[in-house]
Amino acid sequence: MSTLLECKDLTKCYGKKTAIDHINLAIESGHIIGLLGPNGSGKTTLIKMINGLLAPTSGSIFMQQNPIGAESKKHISYLPDHTYLNMNERVRDIIRYFSDFYEDFDEKRAYDMLGKLQIDASDRLKTMSKGTKEKVQLILVMSRHADLYILDEPIAGVDPAARDFILNIILSNYEPEASILISTHLIADIENILDEVIFIDHGQIRLTASVDDIRMNNGKSVDALFREVYRC
Repeated sequence: MSTLLECKDLTKCYGKKTAIDHINLAIESGHIIGLLGPNGSGKTTLIKMINGLLAPTSGSIFMQQNPIGAESKKHISYLPDHTYLNMNERVRDIIRYFSDFYEDFDEKRAYDMLGKLQIDASDRLKTMSKGTKEKVQLILVMSRHADLYILDEPIAGVDPAARDFILNIILSNYEPEASILISTHLIADIENILDEVIFIDHGQIRLTASVDDIRMNNGKSVDALFREVYRC
């Protein structure tokens, strides 16, 4: 295993408010990691900095020892917490666009996932439910052969009956040496697929641990520990 991503003394301020406060963090290859914290804890700010959408106030981020920038975006596949696609487009046209834009995009993988989720590639996004749109966006992200997949609330808009199927799609369609960073509030729904967790609060890392260590040392689930730490 090797270090994919490293944050060194990373800080982000908005005026007098500190959203990310001197974070030091390393993500290794071959892991599924939960980024967990209450609303306003800094999860999305951290994710946006990793993706180069926000510049740090101070500190640095490295992806495979290179600073975040145009090169790092070739290795990171990002699912934001909102839909950004053109609602008038048909799914097949969006797939064609992604295939042209990303060298590592796998059209066959995309169409296989569409078939498993029974989504018609000829449909326009504007005719779909919110949950189906989010499934399409997830398919696009997971169809890349990336080194790091960052998923911000990937199952939040999906009905409970479909969540296990969506998680199956995620597990079945990422590179074996890659890592997945998942930010979510639905801890109990994803706990069984996680290798490690990062607890973040007020822009600081409260805990980094393997799921096995949490269960062995604390005698409780990640969800139960999270509720205890954050008094949910």
